[in-house]
Amino acid sequence: MSSLLFDQSIAYDITRPPAAAAPLSLDSLPAGVTARVLNVNGMGAVARRLMEMGVVPGAPVRVIKAAPLGDPIEVRVRNYHLAVRRSEAQTISVVISDR
Repeated sequence: MSSLLFDQSIAYDITRPPAAAAPLSLDSLPAGVTARVLNVNGMGAVARRLMEMGVVPGAPVRVIKAAPLGDPIEVRVRNYHLAVRRSEAQTISVVISDR
């Protein structure tokens, strides 16, 4: 007869509800992951232009790919593709969405 050992810390991790997703910047979002825009931090023409192009709170956003040297990155916002500089993407706060 064999016995099965059960670690109680694993059971706690399995039954615990998931923690709320932490906000991160758009430039650190992995490619292919869908997120929602929380806000655009920044002032001036660049932040205003991003919001005019649909990067507003609640908008779905997904990183498609980055250029070979890492700048710019291609993102999909509201069913169209947009290329943004990495420095501009750092000003956009997002949270990973469930779907």
